[in-house]
Amino acid sequence: AIDMDAEQLAAALTMAGLEVESVSDRYAYLDSVVVGRIDQVKPHPNADKLTICRVNTKDRDWSVVCGAPNVQAGMLAPLAKPGTFFPDGFQLGKSVIRGESSEGMLCSEAELGLGIDKSGLMTLDSSLNAGDGLAAALGLSDATFELDLTPNRPDCLSVIGIAREIAAIQKMPLNYPDYKIEDKADIIHKISSVKVEAPDHCPRYS
Repeated sequence: AIDMDAEQLAAALTMAGLEVESVSDRYAYLDSVVVGRIDQVKPHPNADKLTICRVNTKDRDWSVVCGAPNVQAGMLAPLAKPGTFFPDGFQLGKSVIRGESSEGMLCSEAELGLGIDKSGLMTLDSSLNAGDGLAAALGLSDATFELDLTPNRPDCLSVIGIAREIAAIQKMPLNYPDYKIEDKADIIHKISSVKVEAPDHCPRYS
């Protein structure tokens, strides 16, 4: 376990000779996504498959046009505010959909890069509080370190190599991953194999 926050760890690694060029939060794009409580759902006057939702975020109400089939009053769902950058590069802005203003977007887990389900809105636990940031509410935080390694440190060109350095900094034992390969035959392809699916990029793997 790492007992330092990201900034402390970055400073410690740099002092140990592993210069940290940057530290970024993998979920920083969720800064403008909050927990929304859907208080009202009514039909869109100009579209059969769309609804107009009144979404509460504690400080105010938002009018959002939604096409998700599972939307219902009383549920909690992620609300992306205007200005949100989605993982696919799209930036959300205020819009008018079939003549009705939409101030934000109610999201599926796939749209937020938090899963693969795109069939409907991401349903949040009823114990969460409307208006709270989604990342904090779901406990999402994943600091990504970019290291500038010198040629004399090839031992740190792996996760285990960096983990070894961190263990030394914290004066703690290093826990190696547990893996077992059963060697039941001399033919390697019965244990593991590699298939080259893009031979124009990688003609041969050995």
